[in-house]
Amino acid sequence: MTEQRTDPVRWSFANGSSPNAPHVVSMTWRDGLFVHWPVDPDRLRLHVPDRLTLETRDGRAWLSVLPFVLTKVGLRGTPSVLRLAFPALNVRTYVRYRGDPGLYFFNIDVDNALVAATVGRTTRLPVSRARMRVGATDQNHVAFESERVRREGDGPPARFAATYRPDGEVFTADPGTLAYWLAERRRFYAPDSTGVLTGEIAHDPWPLQPATVTIHENTLLEAAGLPTPTGDPEVHYADELSMTGSIPRRLRGR
Repeated sequence: MTEQRTDPVRWSFANGSSPNAPHVVSMTWRDGLFVHWPVDPDRLRLHVPDRLTLETRDGRAWLSVLPFVLTKVGLRGTPSVLRLAFPALNVRTYVRYRGDPGLYFFNIDVDNALVAATVGRTTRLPVSRARMRVGATDQNHVAFESERVRREGDGPPARFAATYRPDGEVFTADPGTLAYWLAERRRFYAPDSTGVLTGEIAHDPWPLQPATVTIHENTLLEAAGLPTPTGDPEVHYADELSMTGSIPRRLRGR
């Protein structure tokens, strides 16, 4: 598919409606950053599977990098001793499938070998193991560093290093705004030869804040063969948000 959609939308279960699959996992997002770059859709479309429609806004596609920490990760109802915590990092863009908006992930890096293997096997998402460090600087910035564990035959190294902090009041994005369009999505799509696998998350609206960020190194896009953005990104910080995740399900047909 190649058509582009620019109309304002409201995402499924973003405002309290029910998700489409049982949610069996819960977790808490912490100390996260959204970094969004506009890119030429013609350059990005080649990297998105044909089953999905690359979505644009005002004629531009978007690439996003999200560093964050997940805590209390586990099956819903399990005790804290069985829960996990680890940093994560992803590269994504914005798509539709059968008219429904969602996310397409180019890479997901996690600092947990078991999680990387399990999620990659059960969801078909491009999950990799990475060595990560997350801490605080003297200026109360979050310091986030990641380097993907390389295997034989891998391409360029995938590294990311940034320092960031919130720089303004908390807000929830209004429908129709760019911030809402980029952040308030609840579904991913992962096509393969037999159909499209989808998974969902559910949570309250993102508690976004304006952010100050310095990116010291970012080879994630190069490692994925993606176009290099030009210009300044849109950035937001999100401090903490509890969420649940669904059992992935397969959507057959086109």
